[in-house]
Amino acid sequence: MLCTGNSCRSQIAEGYLRHFAEGQAEIYSAGVETHGVNPRAVAIMKEDGIDISAHTSNNIDEYKDIDFDYVITVCDNAKERCPYFPSKAIKFHHNFPDPAKAVGTEVEVMQQFRNVREQIKQYSQEFIQQHLS
Repeated sequence: MLCTGNSCRSQIAEGYLRHFAEGQAEIYSAGVETHGVNPRAVAIMKEDGIDISAHTSNNIDEYKDIDFDYVITVCDNAKERCPYFPSKAIKFHHNFPDPAKAVGTEVEVMQQFRNVREQIKQYSQEFIQQHLS
């Protein structure tokens, strides 16, 4: 999972992919930058029974020696800045809205996080069904 800052969308996707893969795959997430794991992302995942509180924000350079099967970019910025992977990795892309840019009251911002969480959850479940089943 690759995103700009590895703080929200890629972290949520990593959590769901791990959940749906049920140990059948190694899942990593990274960013072209690192911004730390967003506490709101941790909170909304906890609401859905998935604990990502121990996740770390990692830079893609940390994984340059791994021969990935798939690389999934979850934002347009990461897709455009995605480094070349000298591997057989099949690349997928889905641009999810960035909940970290949500504005409004805390209730409204958290609802944006939940909306994006549900989009990523559905995508992740379908991805696992199509590519690991």
